[in-house]
Amino acid sequence: MRSGVPPSWPSDLAKTTRRLASVLLSEGPGTQAQLGELTGLSRQTISVALAELRDHGLIETGIESSAADQSSAGRRAALIRLSRRAGLVVGVDIGRRHVQVVLADLGYQVIDKAPAGPGAYRHPPSADTHPDDVLDEAARLVRELLASNDCRLSDVVGIGVGIPAPMTHAGLVASPTLLPGWSGIDLAQALSDRLGGAAILVDNDANLGALGEYTFGGDRDALPARPTYEMVYVKVATGIGAGIIRAGQLHRGASGIAGELGHVTLDYKDPAMCRCGGYGCLELYAGADVLLKKARVAWPDLSDTLELVDKAKAGDPACISVIKSAGDHIGVALGILVDLTGPDMILIGGELSDSGEILLGPIREKVSRTAMAAAADSVTISNAPLRKWSTASGAAALALKASAATINPGIRRRHRT
Repeated sequence: MRSGVPPSWPSDLAKTTRRLASVLLSEGPGTQAQLGELTGLSRQTISVALAELRDHGLIETGIESSAADQSSAGRRAALIRLSRRAGLVVGVDIGRRHVQVVLADLGYQVIDKAPAGPGAYRHPPSADTHPDDVLDEAARLVRELLASNDCRLSDVVGIGVGIPAPMTHAGLVASPTLLPGWSGIDLAQALSDRLGGAAILVDNDANLGALGEYTFGGDRDALPARPTYEMVYVKVATGIGAGIIRAGQLHRGASGIAGELGHVTLDYKDPAMCRCGGYGCLELYAGADVLLKKARVAWPDLSDTLELVDKAKAGDPACISVIKSAGDHIGVALGILVDLTGPDMILIGGELSDSGEILLGPIREKVSRTAMAAAADSVTISNAPLRKWSTASGAAALALKASAATINPGIRRRHRT
């Protein structure tokens, strides 16, 4: 695969300049004071490094920082970010029934998304049964998105991809039974071959949903800086998964597959076997296939979960009941998680989250009833701000953070304080 450094980066940048640039990549835009805290460099050294980056057109400055970063004179401090000329990243979300792509620059600014239409979330072939078709579609969307924004593939430093299956640290599907059609495919290599040898990173869709919300979902300066801060993103779609951000980083666990909420056992005596090979899993009670089977008693021609949600929002009692039941079971599983890890925030995403309070209400009620009071009272549960774009945005963020090591090998990530 080709290097993740775009042509616009000169090879003779000073060592301290590369160090500063890598922090802007891994941590995102910051004020000069914040960059000093993150790098440990003196104000004068940072000024010299910024001047070198500015001379090459690799940074831009805007008055956008929060009130917490105001100068002693009361002026809002300037926020420094890498420019579009510095390079681009792409995020790809491959779901069982959709493909979506996000284009962003290295300054943490989303440039464009595709497909953009209201019905774009639906993708006719199943990702599980037609992997080659889906990879062809993903590559086509990436190329078209770049072309429509006057960008070239050579400007892209990395491409992140999210898929609905647990991934090991080695980038392999950890449980072939959950996405059997992809078990023999080296997804990174297969997509790289379609995109001119581009550097590809692959992770679980819920993990990337969490990373997307943490990186692009709101005011990053407003997030608590304490090392114990924890955010959980739950994707409720065909399957159910959770991504965990702990102290600003994805928590993957020893095996790399932490967050498989859909396979938490709710009833070990249930004789029905889950597709993971276990029994009594949450997905057997709240997965899309189960919900559609229940809803089709009243609506035999119901096509998918998006239609289920539409009917529930329109007031259909049968569909409302099905979604509320799913919320009850998800809330019980999340009550276990809340007791174990005590997160600050839980964000609900995925197709079913479009039902809003129909789903959120039962989730909150069951977390309140099943988790210990102190833990339940400390967590905020709401819809994910990025909605259906959480995973694609997180895939772009994954490529962003990985490119920091390419700009400055050996960089060690430090937390913003």
